[in-house]
Amino acid sequence: MSIIDFQTEPARYRHWRIERDGDVAYLIMDVDQAGGLSDGYELKLNSYDLGVDIELNDAVQRLRFEHPDAGAVVIKSGKDNVFCAGANIRYLGKSTHGHKVNFCKFTNETRLAIEDASANSKQTYICAINGNAAGGGYELALAADHIMLVDDRRSAVALPETPLLAVLPGTGGLTRVTDKRKVRRDRADVFCSIEEGIRGAKAVEWRLVDEVVPNSKWGDTVSARAHEIAARSDRPKSAKGITLTPLARKFDGDRISYPNVEVEIDRPRGLVSITVRGPSEPEPASLAAAHALGDKFWPLAVARELEDAILHLRANEPAIGVVLLRTEGNALAVLDYDAFVSQHDKDWLMREIRHYLKRTLKRIDTTPKSFIALIEPGSCFAGTLAELAFAADRSLMLIGTREGDNRPPAAITLGHVNFGLYPMGNGLSRLQTRFLGEPKSVQAAQSKIGVAVEAEEADRLGLITQAYESFDWDDETRVMLEERASFSPDAMTGMEANLRFAGPETMETKIFGRLTAWQNWIFQRPNAIGEHGALKLYGSGVKPEFAKDRV
Repeated sequence: MSIIDFQTEPARYRHWRIERDGDVAYLIMDVDQAGGLSDGYELKLNSYDLGVDIELNDAVQRLRFEHPDAGAVVIKSGKDNVFCAGANIRYLGKSTHGHKVNFCKFTNETRLAIEDASANSKQTYICAINGNAAGGGYELALAADHIMLVDDRRSAVALPETPLLAVLPGTGGLTRVTDKRKVRRDRADVFCSIEEGIRGAKAVEWRLVDEVVPNSKWGDTVSARAHEIAARSDRPKSAKGITLTPLARKFDGDRISYPNVEVEIDRPRGLVSITVRGPSEPEPASLAAAHALGDKFWPLAVARELEDAILHLRANEPAIGVVLLRTEGNALAVLDYDAFVSQHDKDWLMREIRHYLKRTLKRIDTTPKSFIALIEPGSCFAGTLAELAFAADRSLMLIGTREGDNRPPAAITLGHVNFGLYPMGNGLSRLQTRFLGEPKSVQAAQSKIGVAVEAEEADRLGLITQAYESFDWDDETRVMLEERASFSPDAMTGMEANLRFAGPETMETKIFGRLTAWQNWIFQRPNAIGEHGALKLYGSGVKPEFAKDRV
C-alpha cells in the first residue's frame, strides 16, 4: 500500500459532504464505491476503509473550527434505504495485520473526537439511521449523543461481526453498548450474537437507539430534533469560523519539515527524532489578533503539525519503533501562549484549540512506539510542551550545560495547564497518572509552577526518569536506545499500552486497553484469518471451520 496521507479538505472529499441548515450541520455519508484507498475492492453499501475515515476525521475537525455557529451535527446517509454496512470486508481481507489494527485505532480515535465535540464543544452529534446500520455503521451511530431510527420494517441496527466474521466489533461497539448506552448484559450478549440485528420499538426498549420515527414523518422529525438540540448549545450564533488550510509540509528523504515541527528518521538505528519548536513570536496583543492569525496561531499550528507527524509515523513507518521527543525555544514564551489561551477560555476558538491539543497528546498515548523525551540545554519543555515529557515512556535530562554551549541549562517549567487541562483517557492529568497514589508529589510539583526546574531537582521531584552529567550523556542515552531497540516490538507494544493507562478504567481506556488488545489477538487467529476462517471465506458461500479449543 502506498504512503497514507492524513491531510485532506472538503474539495477533495469523495465520501462525505457537509450541508448547513441554520444552526444545524448535516454530515452526509455518500461513499464512492470506486474510491477505495487501494485497488481490489469496492466500497458498496456505504462501507468504509481508512480513506473514508480520514475524510470523516477531517470533517469533524472542520465542523468545530470552520462552523462555530453549528450547535448540532446530524450524521446521515446520502443513499436511499442504506445507512452504513461498516468496515469493508474485502479491504480488511487484503490488509496486513498491522494495517487492520491501525485502521481500528484511527477509527476509534475519530469516534472519540465526535464524543469530545458533543461533550466539550457543545456541538452535539445526532445520528439519523435510514436503513441498516451494521457493524462499524452502528459503531459510528454509537458515537452520537442521540440516535434516531426510521421505523420502516427494514431498517435495523446490528453488530454481526462475531457470527459473520469471527471477530469483534473493532470500533468500540461492545464497550459503548454496555457502558454508554447501558444495555443490559444479557441483552447485549443476544444482540452481538445475531446477524439480522434489531429494529423498531424493540431497539428503543433495549436502549440501542433513542427513538424510532415513522417513515412518513422522518425528514421533519430529524430536522425538528436537530434544531431543538442545537438551540441548547452555547456555540456563538454569529461567529466567523477559521479555515484549516493545508499544512506546509516538506518531505526531503528521511526528513519531514513543518514550520513548528521537524521529523528526522534514523533508519539504521530504528528511531526517529521529533523536535517541536516553541513560538517564534510573542503571544497576540488581543483576542481579535489571535482570531486574525487563524490556523497560524502557534498553539493550533503546533497541534495540527504534531498530529500529522504522529499519524504519518504510525501508518507509514511501522518498523521505526523508538521516537525521541525534543523541544527547542523559549520556555517562557510557551507559558505566555498557555496563559493567553486560558485567559480567553470563554472564547469558542480558544476552547477548540485547547481540546485539539488534548486530542493530539492522546495520539501519543495510543501510538505503538516507545517515546523517549530528551531534555537538553536550549529545550523548552514548558507548560503544554512539558506534556510531551510526561506522555513519554521515559524522560532523560542533562545536568547543567555542555562545555562551550551558552544556551540555558536543561529544565522543565511547569504551568497551570499541566494540572488538569489535558486529561488522558483515564480522566486524570498526566502528572496525576505519573504520581498515582502520591497526591503530595502532585502538590510538590504544583508549587513549582513557573519555575525552571533543572535536572537534579526535577529528579528529586520525580518529574523525570533519569538525570545524567554531560560527560555521561552520550554513552548512557546510546546504551538505553540500543537496549530498547533490541527488545521484541510485540512485547514493547503490549508493555507500553498497559503501563500508559494506569489508574481509573473508563470507557476510553477499555476501548484502547482491553477491546483493541483482544481484537489484535483475534485478528491473528485461524478462526478469523486461516484458510477456513470466517474473514477469509466471507461472501464465498462456504461455511467456515472453527478450531474448538478455547485459549
